[in-house]
Amino acid sequence: MSAEDGIDPDVPPSGTDCVECDAEGLWWLHLRRCAECGHVGCCDDSLAKHATAHFRQTGHRVIQSFEPGETWMFDYVTNDFVDGPPLAAPTHHPLSQTTPGPAERVPADWQSQLG
Repeated sequence: MSAEDGIDPDVPPSGTDCVECDAEGLWWLHLRRCAECGHVGCCDDSLAKHATAHFRQTGHRVIQSFEPGETWMFDYVTNDFVDGPPLAAPTHHPLSQTTPGPAERVPADWQSQLG
């Protein structure tokens, strides 16, 4: 895949947290990074599903896991995993950051909230 296909390997991530969860004071389970613009959003297992919302709003079709040790990419249009070039650093949230996170906003009953 390439920039024409929704991947720009030179764009850095928007930060180390889900942009919308931070703005709304929410917490997330895992983070995903838009491979086109770098937007970091929470995964579909999170309550708010901001990464998918970003795709729906922008049409940016490819995400990459923003979790340590994970490099997989997923294409929302084909609904399948895809290969792509390495993205600009950093490629995951800080190792010191909790999952779920951020720690100070994660409720004690977080597992039951996810269903």
